[in-house]
Amino acid sequence: MGTLSVDLGTSNTVAVLSAHGRQPRVIDVDGSATMPSAVFAEEGGGLVVGRDAERRARLDPTRFEPNPKRRVDEQTLLLGTDVVPVNEALAAVLRRVLDETVRQLGGAPPEEVRLTHPAQWGPVRRNVVLSAARLAGMGNAVTLVPEPVAAAAHFASFPGKTLAPGQTLAVYDLGAGTFDVAVLGATQNGFTVLAEDGLPDLGGLDVDQALLVHVGREVSHSDPQRWQRLLRPESTADRRARRALQEDVKAAKEALSRLPQTEVPMPEPFADVLVTRAELEALVRPAMLRSVELLARTVRSAGLNPAQLAGIYLVGGSSRLPLVGSLLAEKLGIVPSSLDQPETAVAFGAHHVGPDGLTMRTQQVDGDVAAPAAGPFSPPSGVVGPTQATYPAGQPPQPTQPPQVPQAQQAQQTAPAHQYAHPGAPSYPAGAATPASGMAGESAPTAQFPSVPARSSGGGGKRGRTAWLVASVAAVVLLGGVAAFVFWPSGSATTHTAQQCASPGTPDQQGFTGCLRQLAGTVPDGNSCAPGTGTGAAAAANEADLGTTVTCSAPGLPGAQITYLHAASRDAIEQYTDGLLSRTGGGDQVQAAWEGNGLAGRYAASAGRNSSVVVFTVDDRPLAGFVYQVNVTGEGEVTPPDEMADYFERTVQPGG
Repeated sequence: MGTLSVDLGTSNTVAVLSAHGRQPRVIDVDGSATMPSAVFAEEGGGLVVGRDAERRARLDPTRFEPNPKRRVDEQTLLLGTDVVPVNEALAAVLRRVLDETVRQLGGAPPEEVRLTHPAQWGPVRRNVVLSAARLAGMGNAVTLVPEPVAAAAHFASFPGKTLAPGQTLAVYDLGAGTFDVAVLGATQNGFTVLAEDGLPDLGGLDVDQALLVHVGREVSHSDPQRWQRLLRPESTADRRARRALQEDVKAAKEALSRLPQTEVPMPEPFADVLVTRAELEALVRPAMLRSVELLARTVRSAGLNPAQLAGIYLVGGSSRLPLVGSLLAEKLGIVPSSLDQPETAVAFGAHHVGPDGLTMRTQQVDGDVAAPAAGPFSPPSGVVGPTQATYPAGQPPQPTQPPQVPQAQQAQQTAPAHQYAHPGAPSYPAGAATPASGMAGESAPTAQFPSVPARSSGGGGKRGRTAWLVASVAAVVLLGGVAAFVFWPSGSATTHTAQQCASPGTPDQQGFTGCLRQLAGTVPDGNSCAPGTGTGAAAAANEADLGTTVTCSAPGLPGAQITYLHAASRDAIEQYTDGLLSRTGGGDQVQAAWEGNGLAGRYAASAGRNSSVVVFTVDDRPLAGFVYQVNVTGEGEVTPPDEMADYFERTVQPGG
C-alpha cells in the first residue's frame, strides 16, 4: 500500500510516502520532517535512534554514534563496550522510519521502498544499504536511486522547471558528510548522467568543525587544559560538555544562514563567543571554492560550458549557506535554484523517478570519461538499465553507428551516459520551442551533450589511460562503475554473443568455457592452465560462488598468475574483484578501456606494499579476469600500477 522513499542522510533521514492516490508527503518522525540518523546502544543490547538517541547521548556519549552513514566503509562500530555491525546501525534508523510509516498506514507496510544513495557509491557500499533495508524489515521490494537523479526529477516536477529533451541541469548536493555534483541531461523518458564527481571530505560536519576550531581560538587561552579536555574528553562529564558544545556550534552555523551574527554558548569556565556570518564565510570560503571549482570541472568533463545549463539545483541542508549561492553566481555566472527545503528534495525526487529509471544495482559515471561518444547526442527513447538497453515492445534494438573521430582519438573511445526515467518528461517536435529554464529571465539553450575524449595520464597516451591517486576505500568505489561502461566493438570476429555468455557453460579440459576462451585469447597457448582461482592471496574461499574459474601462469611476471572468471552474475564477480583491488592497500591506480576479440570493457590496476593486481571486466557479460602478483621474498618493490597496465595490454589483453 503506497510507495515509501527514504533519503538516509549522514546527519538526518527524510522519508516521503505516497499512498491511497494522494500526493507524496513527508513522514513526520517524532514531530519533525527530518529525523537524526543517530544511534545509541543501550546496555541491554538494543539500539535507540533519532532524537531519542541524541537525548541518551548526554547520559553516556561513548555509546552514541551521530553519523553511522559516514562509517559505511567500516564493518563494525564500537559503542561503549558493544560491537555493533554498521548495517545493523543503519537498519535501526530505517526500521524507525518504517515503523512510523506502517503506523500511519494503519498497520499495512508500503508496497515499494526506494532508497537513495550518493552517485559515487560502488556495489560494496550499496550492498551495505540493501542489507540494512532487509534487516529493517523492508522486504525485497527495495530499489536504489542515485541522489542526483532523484534531485533532477524533483527539480523538473515544479511548474515551469520541466526540462526539454536536450537540456542539461547541474545538481550541487552539499550534505552533512559529503559533497556530490552531477550534470544530467534530459531525454524523452528521463535523465542521462553525463558526468559526476564528489568530495568525500567536504560537508556540513566539516563546516561545524571549522567553526568549533574558530571559537576555540577565541577562548582556549583562558584555560588551555580545560579546552583540551573538551577536545579529548576523559570523563562522562567532559563528554557531555563536548556533545552540548557540538550541538550549539551546529545551531550557530544554521542561524548564520539567516542572521548576520549569533552567539555560541560555551561551557564553563569559558565566555560565550559572538560569531558573524563574515567570519564563518572566511573560515569556509576555501572549502566552498573547492566545491564550485569541482562543479565547473564536472560541467567541462560533460563537454558543456555553464551557459548551456538550464540551471544549478541546490540540495542538501548545508547548501543553505549564503556563500554557496554567491560563489556559484560569481564563478559560473548562474544564480542557483533552491526549491522547497533542500533537505527533502532528494526524498521527494525519488518519487518522481519512473519505474524504468530504478535499478537494484545503480550505475556510475567515471569522472574521466565523458559520455556519449564524440559528436552530437540525440536523447534516446530507451532507458539504459544495469546491463542492457530496453526497447519498445516488438522492435529489435537498432545499433547506432559510432561517429567518425580523428585517428588520434580512436583509442580514446568514451562511454555512453547512464539514463534514468522519470514520468511526465515531455516530447517536443522538431523545432518546437522549449520551456523556459530555471535561470532568471532567460531560456537556457538546448545542449547537444557533446563529449570530451578521455584524458590521458600523461604517461605516453596509452589507450586513454588515467592514473588516479586514491585511498583504499576509493578503490572499492572505482570498480563499482567498471562494469557500467560500454564501448564500440573493435571489429574482430565475435565467437560468442552476450546472450550465449549469460551463464557459464561446460568447461573444457583446461577449465575454460567457450566465452572464457574468447576472453583469454592466446594466453592459454604455451602456458599452464588449470581450473580454480590458483593459490595464495588471490585464491577465493568462495570459489564455487564465482562459477567457472581457471588460472594460468603469467609469463614474464615473477610471482604472478592470470585468473579468468565466468559467473552467473556480474554481482558475484564485482564483489570478489573489488576485494582484490582494495587488498593491495589502494594507493596509485591506473584505469582505462580495453577491447579485442569482439569484447570490450575496463581495467583497473593497483599496487600496495606486498602485491599488485590488474582487474579487467567485460561490459555486457559476466566475464572478468585479473593478474595478481605477490612479492614472495619481501625484497625489492612490487610492480607499479602503470607497469601492471602495460603487462595487461601487451600480454593479457585479447587481440591487444
